[in-house]
Amino acid sequence: MKQSPLHTQHEALSAQFQPIGNWEMPQHYGNATEEHVAVRQGVGIADLSLRGLNRITGDDRVTWLQNLISNDIRPLAAGQGLYSAFMDHKGKMLSYFRVLLLEDSIFLEDAGEIGDMTYQHLRKFLLFGTKAKMENCHESWGTLLIAGPSAPDLVKQAFSIDMTASKPLDFHVVDLEGQTALFVTTEETGEHDIEIHMPNAGLVSTWERIWSAGQSFNLRAVGHGALESLRLEAGIPKIGPDLNERIVPPEANLEGKAFSLSKGCYPGQEVVARMDTYGSVKRRMVGLLIDSPDNQIPEHGAKLFSGDREVGWVSSAAFSPLLKKPVAFGFPLRDFTKPQTELTIEIAEQRHPAVVQELPFPLPA
Repeated sequence: MKQSPLHTQHEALSAQFQPIGNWEMPQHYGNATEEHVAVRQGVGIADLSLRGLNRITGDDRVTWLQNLISNDIRPLAAGQGLYSAFMDHKGKMLSYFRVLLLEDSIFLEDAGEIGDMTYQHLRKFLLFGTKAKMENCHESWGTLLIAGPSAPDLVKQAFSIDMTASKPLDFHVVDLEGQTALFVTTEETGEHDIEIHMPNAGLVSTWERIWSAGQSFNLRAVGHGALESLRLEAGIPKIGPDLNERIVPPEANLEGKAFSLSKGCYPGQEVVARMDTYGSVKRRMVGLLIDSPDNQIPEHGAKLFSGDREVGWVSSAAFSPLLKKPVAFGFPLRDFTKPQTELTIEIAEQRHPAVVQELPFPLPA
């Protein structure tokens, strides 16, 4: 199993590890519920170094990428980003990532844990004569997440960078002790989310710098378990469990966010354009509030029913500490997507009630 450059730091915090893909990463540091609440009410730090990260350079980098991905990167200025997908010719999602435009390069950060799949998919299109290069930074760079209402204040105190008013995917390029670092306003938990991408050589010192400044903010380390419950409450899908080859982008409510209907041709463009023209989306991603004995969590792929009719499946699920029930993302047929629609969900070969909810989930004050 691969380990993060911060594995020793996680061990010192009594992390309980679990495999995610072929990485060994913290599941929690003793109490996932407390970590969840810390992010909702204060600030937490998480290690996302298992995320795929790619850098594209060369004179043709913008033109080359523009012809492959679903969103329009031409209007971006340096320091700005957007979400995009890479699809097959049927419109099915093969990858979903954040595009970050720098003066001399472009970074792609996977919005989920899928190893180097984005790199493997896109590198096939680097044809002879194309003035673009793609570097797989998956194991040479790391990513930290600082999340919570106090995240901008912590970043300002630790690094003298003001990100209070930054829009999603706006970012700063900063020199940290001789290492280039990208400070990105992102979307992971539904709170103020700030990611730091940088080479592994500077990751430990940056982690320690954040911890030192974070003591006055009651900073908590946050594992994968809390990250999952946080993103589910916030209605944020990710590549892998939610966005995959079963799904086309409109089915995941990504209109206006991850694909363009006006930029011209790209793989899958005809499919999403036809859906827009004819309103032919077959299913939609919704939230589900589940009533199950002992708060049992449905597995990925669990079936959804309306009466005896199978109408969809569950993609992700977790226990919500704030709603005090299991929550999930589901993909029912469009006739069963209206909020408050009553369905049942299969858990351990038994069916239990589930009610369709708007996303993000309404949370108690």
